[in-house]
Amino acid sequence: MRAVALASLEDMKAENTVEIDLAGKTSLADTMIITSGRSHRHVGAIADRLIKDLKDKGFGNARVEGLPACDWVLIDAGDVLVHIFRPEVRGFYNLEKMWGADRPQDRAS
Repeated sequence: MRAVALASLEDMKAENTVEIDLAGKTSLADTMIITSGRSHRHVGAIADRLIKDLKDKGFGNARVEGLPACDWVLIDAGDVLVHIFRPEVRGFYNLEKMWGADRPQDRAS
């Protein structure tokens, strides 16, 4: 599921993608992926494609929050949480720092 999500984000030209290993930090998920889209439209397109790709690969129906506004879309696919932000919203919430992903070895690509 993680590989499907990362490939989908790359295909959609998501920017500044960071992957955070949550194992041992929380029971919410095993992996958190944080990425950015350039605009509301780009965030929405990334989210729509990711939801479709996960479903097409047999990972069921992910829970989605924030899709109408497209400032910050959260896709909860069970073992993987994906946050898709507009850059200024991402900077405001700074989830990377909160979850400790500011170390270079935690970067996905």
